[in-house]
Amino acid sequence: MEKNKNKRFRFFAAASLSVGVAVAMFGYVNAQAPGAAPGNVETDTHRFQLITDGVYHFMGTGSVNTMSNGMLVVGENDLLVVDSHVTPNAARHLLESIKAVSNKPVRYLVNTHYHFDHAHGNQVFPSDVEIIGHTYTREKLSGALGNVLEESTFASFTAGVPAQIDNLLTQISEATDATRRAALQAQLSTAMAHQTSLAETAPTAPNITIESELTLYQTIMQGSREIQILHMGRGHTAGDVVVFLPQERIVFTGDLMLPGLAYMGDAYAADWPATLEELKTLDFDTILPGHGGPIEGKEMIDHFQAYLRDLWEKTGYMKRQGLTVEETAATIDMTNHSANYAQIRGPGADIRAIRRMYELLD
Repeated sequence: MEKNKNKRFRFFAAASLSVGVAVAMFGYVNAQAPGAAPGNVETDTHRFQLITDGVYHFMGTGSVNTMSNGMLVVGENDLLVVDSHVTPNAARHLLESIKAVSNKPVRYLVNTHYHFDHAHGNQVFPSDVEIIGHTYTREKLSGALGNVLEESTFASFTAGVPAQIDNLLTQISEATDATRRAALQAQLSTAMAHQTSLAETAPTAPNITIESELTLYQTIMQGSREIQILHMGRGHTAGDVVVFLPQERIVFTGDLMLPGLAYMGDAYAADWPATLEELKTLDFDTILPGHGGPIEGKEMIDHFQAYLRDLWEKTGYMKRQGLTVEETAATIDMTNHSANYAQIRGPGADIRAIRRMYELLD
């Protein structure tokens, strides 16, 4: 049964916080945890970094193509997961790996946005899991705004998979060292599983939607944990949400805020700085991003706002001068931001970002 809840929708989740055993930051353990949530956990396919009691930042180990990070919040009776990875295959491994942290059932899945690398695992979550996302995310994943599997964003990140497989096959055939050949074989297996699962993807939309905010209250041993799901404005997409834990002073931002420069092929670069200004009003210490490691404090937000404003202004100027998308992408100079972004090594920017900005400027 579908539920659409807008604005201030609140309900009480019976999900748990168990008392975890603290371990060193990267002291991962391989262990089934049938009751209490442990410290950091590593399975064959996933790492779960304990941020605070009952809250984990998870990412892939590389044996399965996951392409994004997520957050797991452990409650007394069940679990909340943020983002479902890139394919059904990646999500199946995620669900299996979660059992190493807790054997409690997943009750909620939050999609921070509609992009394939964060939401195309939705379809394999059990049918009783409530999927929560912004209205725009539902519209995109339901097909109301067109088939996301035919969009340029999806194609730009997946079209090269067959060539990657062919290249690995060539390298394997030429490898003379047994260790090298085994490593390449492992990469090939991962790439082929990814390709197979891309073909089985059936985009699955949230069945609970929000416009601005939704608050869940998890039952935990100490009482309840407040979980705010907030849409703060357009940025990486038109439907980004963040998941804010005010008691823990943690916010999961998806791709709205990353340690590096985010993909901007569907972005609203002119709006994004203001949205990030709203993000800064939240009282948090730690950002858990959809790619990369945790970010402490808010200084990186200032850097990204400055980059976005500068990129938008320079792109607009170059467009007004009559430069093509290709010319601007090749020559735009953002090196004044290289101290904050190591990937900037000279003039130029992602052509997908520039193309998107030209569309919005028209």
